[in-house]
Parts: sequence; structure tokens; C-alpha cells
Amino acid sequence: MTWHVPEEDLRSYARGELTGPVLWSTDTHLTACAPCRAVLAEASDPVALDAGWERLDAELDAPRPGWLEALLVRLGVPDHTARLLSATPVMRGSWLGSVLALLVLTVLVTNLSPVTDSPTLFLALAPLLPLAGVAVSYGPALDPTYEMAVVSPVHGFRLLMIRTVAVLTAGLALNGLATLALPAYGLRALAWLLPALALTATGLALTPRLGPVLAPSLVGGGWIALLLVAQATADGPLAPFTAAGQSTAAAVAVLAAGLLILIRDRFDLFHGSAA
Repeated sequence: MTWHVPEEDLRSYARGELTGPVLWSTDTHLTACAPCRAVLAEASDPVALDAGWERLDAELDAPRPGWLEALLVRLGVPDHTARLLSATPVMRGSWLGSVLALLVLTVLVTNLSPVTDSPTLFLALAPLLPLAGVAVSYGPALDPTYEMAVVSPVHGFRLLMIRTVAVLTAGLALNGLATLALPAYGLRALAWLLPALALTATGLALTPRLGPVLAPSLVGGGWIALLLVAQATADGPLAPFTAAGQSTAAAVAVLAAGLLILIRDRFDLFHGSAA
């Protein structure tokens, strides 16, 4: 052994003041160098040495951030918020891949069908995806990271908004890309946007009273029922995708958002009661 740890570093190691990578290098060297261990034994306080070992174990056992969490931190998002966002179930590859595959299939079916006044199948499906994403991202029944979220230093409503923004960003981006694959319909292919916002806001506003599973289920079922009734009674474009239907969806989205703000304190009770 031709190299030894400087005595000052050994004293810092004994006091628990070394940090990686010097700490890890020193620890590795000590396992093979008896002279340095002897110097450390003379210079160390057993209590401080134990504290140093505990800190080393904590650093080695600390979870490594994933690519999404690291990217969010680089963009200035606080560490705990980035961890909650990266742990959101719908931000995982499996969910995003499933949504993308479903949209691709829907776009293919729509493009292969005869061109009508509107891409009905795509417009019916697209608003349900953000609603389902928010439902999966919040609540003990569907969120596998719910216990971590409950003990996090974040109010229930703020947690809900953080994850809702993440879900809407991902969902609306995928829907927007799918819309670009329907060039034959022009702006009519964007008629899903306002219904999507209305359904998501309504589902959130009903969550404190009905729960994170029943609320979006009823809202999604109501949307499907509305489309079935509109299809049975309309000769042209379905009512939700007309100018009047779009105006109604915008009004519902605004009213639901206002109600959501009024009852925001209930999410703290709902958030805590499920812990």
C-alpha cells in the first residue's frame, strides 16, 4: 500500500465531517489498510464514528432520482414537488404507452372511415383520457404511491393540483399530437378540448363528496350517455361538438373550476381521512 489517508482526513472521518466522494474513498481504503485503521482508532471518538457510518449508510440507501425527477429539479421545481410528480402513476411509461396506443388505434379507425362532419369516435374518446388520468393519479384505491403522498408536507388540494396539471399536460399533449394526425377535419378535430376540461373539472369538484373512483366514473358515464342520446336524436354533428355544445362545455368548465376553488379545504379533510 503506497498511499495512505491523510491524518486530518481521518480525523474528519472520525468526526463524521467527510462527504462523498472523499468519504467513500476513505471508507474503501480503510477496509484494506491496517496502518490507517490504527491511526483512526487513536484519533476517533466511537460515538462520532458510529454517526459517520450511519450517515454513509443513509447516503448509500438514498433512492436515486429518475430521469423525469432529475429534469424537473433542473428546471427549478422543488425536490419534494418533483418527487411527487415523478411518482404520479400516469407519468409512467406504461400508462403513457397505453394512452398513446389507444389514440393511435382511434386515429387509424377515424382516418379509415368515410369523412363526415366530425371525427366522432376520436372526439368521444379524447375527453375521457384526462378524466381517467386524474382519477388514477389521486386516491388510495388507484394510486400505489398514495401513502407517500399522504405523509408529504403538501396540502391535499395543492397535491391534487400538482398532479392534475401533470396529467393534463401529458394528456392534452398526446391528444394534441393525435389531432395533428387528422388533417382532413381541420379545426373540427379540436372539439374535444373544452369537453375534456369540463369533464376533468367536474370530476374533481365531485371528488370530496363522492370519492376519487365514483366521481369520475359518474362523470364519464354521463358523457357517454350524453353522446348516445345526441347520436340518436341528431342528423348532423353531435350536439356536444356544435357551437352551442362547445359554449356549454366552456360554461361547465368555468363553473366546476369555481366550485373546486370554493371547496378546496375539503380536500385536506379528504386527504387526511384516507391516511
